[in-house]
Amino acid sequence: MRNKMKEPKDKRTKEYKEWKKMQGAGDLVEKVLDVTGVGKVAKWVLGEDCNCDKRKEYLNRVMPFKNVQCLTEDEYKWLDVYFDQTRNTISVNTQDEFNVIYNRVFNKKVGRSSCGSCVAQRIKEMQKLYREYKKDFTAQ
Repeated sequence: MRNKMKEPKDKRTKEYKEWKKMQGAGDLVEKVLDVTGVGKVAKWVLGEDCNCDKRKEYLNRVMPFKNVQCLTEDEYKWLDVYFDQTRNTISVNTQDEFNVIYNRVFNKKVGRSSCGSCVAQRIKEMQKLYREYKKDFTAQ
């Protein structure tokens, strides 16, 4: 199942399209607040710039609804070599190879980026997953 909300049966409905668009817990909270009217009250009390979008993005990032795919053996080996080296920079070719794995595993469509914090965030997410695998392999 894609997220914790029950998937609507009829895929032609507006409800299904909204369910499909939800990225994570932030989208779910926003939807609940809008439906209950609490969102309007919060904007009235806190003003239009209440940092709701930042909170939504944070919740979506830390509690995504999309399932993470398993690493293949070749991907694990490539990441093992990659994370074994200390780096301050990432070459264009290495970033491209990394993004192929990242996109498949996290079901995303990111490309080459010159934004250092964006690339660092991807590496951090992948490293977290890689460490879980490494922990499992060393425990055997």
